Amino acid sequence: MRTALLRGLPAALLTVLSLTTGTLAHAAENLPLAEAVASLPLATESRDGYTREAFKHWNSGDDPADGCTTRNEVLIKEAVEAPAVGPRCRLTGGSWWSYYDQTTVTSASGLDIDHMVPLAEAWDSGASAWSAHRREAYANDQGQEASLVAVTARSNRSKADQDPAQWMPPAGNVHCRYAAEWTSTKLRWNLTVDDTELAALRDLATTCPGQTVTYTPAA
Repeated sequence: MRTALLRGLPAALLTVLSLTTGTLAHAAENLPLAEAVASLPLATESRDGYTREAFKHWNSGDDPADGCTTRNEVLIKEAVEAPAVGPRCRLTGGSWWSYYDQTTVTSASGLDIDHMVPLAEAWDSGASAWSAHRREAYANDQGQEASLVAVTARSNRSKADQDPAQWMPPAGNVHCRYAAEWTSTKLRWNLTVDDTELAALRDLATTCPGQTVTYTPAA
């Protein structure tokens, strides 16, 4: 019956319906942090079989025509003062604000692009079952601002592959933001949390009553 009705609709209306359905399927979700944390799926983590090479990065980015890798595209987008972009996407000048440690950086070489949820943690939390193509999409995700963040190499390497039960940014005033961005990334990619991680996020949600989480489910 539904198919017959759709066949009777004008082509223009069918197009509108199709676009509307696609928009709704990828609509952004906005939740209080406590509610977002409560919606995270709980599971035991396993790192069996993990290698960093399972996540291809950095690839040609969102715009292959610009000659920049994902890393440099993120650096260009997050710059406080725009760098000059030379041949082969070589960046000179510019400045960045590393929010983890509240530090201004004036050289692209002093920055790492942090995966908000590290690759190893993503593997533990469900990415081990993904296709290589989906893992590449995750490792180069610019579809949500929180997924990749330019920070000092020092802070990124201090974090390594640890979750919020094990590591938080040294700047205490950004803990609510960090908890929200971690949670939004896990929800975006339907990744699980383990017991200790969930407990840490619940504690953070208690101390961040006004914090919200915005995420868009990955395609």
